Order: sequence, then structure tokens, then C-alpha cells
Amino acid sequence: MKVLMIFDQIQAGMGGKENAHQALGGKMMPIGSASMLEPALKAEDGKIVATIYCGDAFFAENEEEVTRKVVGMTKKINPDVVICGPAFNYKGYAAMSAKLAKAIEANTDIPAVAAMSQENDETIAEFKDSVNIVKMPKKGGIGLNDSLRHICQLAHKKVNKENIEDLVKTICY
Repeated sequence: MKVLMIFDQIQAGMGGKENAHQALGGKMMPIGSASMLEPALKAEDGKIVATIYCGDAFFAENEEEVTRKVVGMTKKINPDVVICGPAFNYKGYAAMSAKLAKAIEANTDIPAVAAMSQENDETIAEFKDSVNIVKMPKKGGIGLNDSLRHICQLAHKKVNKENIEDLVKTICY
């Protein structure tokens, strides 16, 4: 299972909130916090083949252009699945994750999964019926390993076109 990660500037290792205007970019390898997902991905026979990143403020100010480019980059990379997040309790990143996951699924044949904590209640309410959003703790919260495993399990089932209904009821909003 070839995985494309979509990160904000923080998860990509490009700095903190002060770099929220980080322009869209990408690398054909795992970067930043991708390593935290790798053990759970290995269990599902998955491997990160590329990472796309964008500052959450840059995304908010250039949403249409960034979305179009991310969809195009996704088609070119052609992963089996896209994981948007984990966004933890970062509101800008959560909104970017849900919007990009929805756009990828609407404009490609590639499944996408988003992940965020319940503090992003507005984004969850807006997108939970159109995007699979995996529940996760806020930054520093307990249960992170379980949610990382859940993200990878859902991604694997979506890639294999398996029934995800019961899993979604358990692990998603």
C-alpha cells in the first residue's frame, strides 16, 4: 500500500506557527512526523512514498489554487491512499485536512482519510458526512498509538475496497 501524506508546516518539520505561510511543497519520501505512523503502516503492509506539505495560513489564503495543485500532485504521484493529518487539535490544519481529503476523493479514484481531535468540532460537523475523519487525541493526549493504528487500518480497507461501515462507526466521528 503506497501512502501519500499531507502535512501542515508543523508536522512536516518546517517550523511552528510562525511558519504558517509556508508555501505548498512536497518530497518523494517521508518527512517530519511521518515516522510516528510508520510502525502502524508496516502492520498494514503500507509505506509512505511521498509527503505534500503546506502552511495552514497559506492554505487558507490560497485554498482554491492549493487544492487544485494538491489534486494534480496526487494524480501524478498516484498513491494507493492519501492520509491527511494527523491534525491533532490544530484548527487550521484540521480544516485543510478535511477539505483536501474531500477534494482528492471527489476528483480522483484515490481514497483519502483525515484524522483530528474532537477540539475541531466545527470542521468535524461540516465534513464528517463526506470524509472519513478518524478520532484522535489532541497533541499530548493519550490514545495516540491506537488512533495511528486506526488511520492505517481504515486506509488499508479503503485501498482494498472492503466494507468499512463497522470500522467507521467505531473509529470515526
